[in-house]
Amino acid sequence: MFTGLVQAQGSVLSLDQVANSAVLKISAPADFDDVALGESIAINGVCLTVTNKHFLELDFDVMGETLNLTNLGTLSSGNQVNLERALKISDRLGGHIVQGHVDGRSQLLSRSKEPHWEVLTFELNDSFARYVVKKGSITVDGVSLTVSNVGDSTFEVSLIPTTLVSTNLGELAVGKVVNIEVDVIAKYVESMIGRENLS
Repeated sequence: MFTGLVQAQGSVLSLDQVANSAVLKISAPADFDDVALGESIAINGVCLTVTNKHFLELDFDVMGETLNLTNLGTLSSGNQVNLERALKISDRLGGHIVQGHVDGRSQLLSRSKEPHWEVLTFELNDSFARYVVKKGSITVDGVSLTVSNVGDSTFEVSLIPTTLVSTNLGELAVGKVVNIEVDVIAKYVESMIGRENLS
């Protein structure tokens, strides 16, 4: 489990395709030196397991389904990715409950600068649109954000300077695809209401 509070950015070393899977190699920052084999790390919001480690070079096996459902399959050497280690029981839940299970992808349609923040507008896909509400939580490439507005086919998030500097969203170009995870509580509520209506 994660919180959507990105702890660092890593640099992609390589993405080596192997049959219907791939091995993702990432160069992590110095404070990731105690990462253990088998540890879960969210990479752009996707929960992956550390399968090999050489100093600060971390390897992850990525299954074919994950490559198809997320933006990890589009990564190349030099790309920056958001990194978050799994939540400790003693940690504060500063963002919201994030599982690292991507619900869909979305494209950045525009970004506009305001005096003290920046507004990013993304496409709102039918696959997750019903879970996106104004002032609700959403995870974009592993970053816990508050939805600032929802349109018929778009949603907006407003990024403060800290988020722009400390995550890869600060450099995200219009047209790029991001991973989206909606608030899991919304999905549980939908499931519970559906069961009640059937009984």
